[in-house]
Amino acid sequence: MNTVIFRTLAPFLTALMLLFSVFVLLRGHNEPGGGFIGGLIAAAAMAIYGVARGIQPVREALWFHPMAIAAFGLLLACVAGLVSMLAAVPFLTGLWIYPSLFGVEVPLSTVMLFDLGVYLVVVGAITSIALALEREDI
Repeated sequence: MNTVIFRTLAPFLTALMLLFSVFVLLRGHNEPGGGFIGGLIAAAAMAIYGVARGIQPVREALWFHPMAIAAFGLLLACVAGLVSMLAAVPFLTGLWIYPSLFGVEVPLSTVMLFDLGVYLVVVGAITSIALALEREDI
């Protein structure tokens, strides 16, 4: 399935899927979606790119090792819980702040930090598994 059409369209499809995965991530704590589903979509995008171009271009596109991405996501998810403990509320209780950015009030929450952590864990773990399965030296 390594046709010229597939190799040509794969980068555009990957970019579109990554953009959609961020959309699903950002709408997730208010509506269906979130870090897990968004991460699966992003990992599927990386898998499509890997099938079309090979695993080396995927590794170059990631900048970091996939398991390092997963570890950073786990750290973010844990920090989301620790912030609530520092505020003297139960672990993983959602907390919000509303900073003003260029005159617009932007709601930021520990829920979003947790979702971002889950997203990175899923992207890192699934991409690492996919890259291991597509190894060329077998």
